[in-house]
Amino acid sequence: MDRRVRRHSRHSGPETQLSLPIGREPSFARDLFVVSGCNQDAATVLDSWKGGAIALVGPEGVGKTHLAHAWAARTGARFVSVEPIEIADLPDGPVVLEVADQQPDNATLFHLLNRAETGAALLLTSRMPPRLWTTTLPDLRSRLNAMQTVELGAPDDTVLEGVLLIFFRDRHIRPEPELLSYLIHRMERSVPAARAMVSHLDEVAGANRREITRTLAREILDGGDKTAELFE
Repeated sequence: MDRRVRRHSRHSGPETQLSLPIGREPSFARDLFVVSGCNQDAATVLDSWKGGAIALVGPEGVGKTHLAHAWAARTGARFVSVEPIEIADLPDGPVVLEVADQQPDNATLFHLLNRAETGAALLLTSRMPPRLWTTTLPDLRSRLNAMQTVELGAPDDTVLEGVLLIFFRDRHIRPEPELLSYLIHRMERSVPAARAMVSHLDEVAGANRREITRTLAREILDGGDKTAELFE
């Protein structure tokens, strides 16, 4: 059975197979964040947290940006850059600072933490917990050591299957269970890798007029495709 999308043409002829465009912007809607044991605690905290400062910590590709955007949508928070920024230019209200461990301006980070103590919520994301961040300011060091931290673990099978299904569904593709199982146990265990894998499967299948199957996935992951190294 062909699992690629089929639509009727405007004419009365037979169904026409269409290859959907790739390169979509990812959606960070909260209901698209797949919750499982590896991330449930963090998701629960951010779903109800409103004030103070908190660090969202985890390795690359586990959903920190997704949860940060979902929290920002709920609270009206603004994102600020890790580049040096004038304190006067900081937005009012809640703020999100991603990759905060790479913040080169300790004074700005210190100011944001001071604001958080007066009610302007601050969400920081990082691969490392705040106690491991580098700083030469003693007062900032003490605040980082005491900061509330929630951690995201590496995606488990439930999360990987969930995000794969979402990415396939966005392309109107219905994957067979054997394909999902194969990908979960062979591909890089991260959300970006899952998105890239689905996009690449769709592109290769469309270009070669093939179905999206376990066989095609195996060819890509086993090196039969020039971009297989993306998924190793």
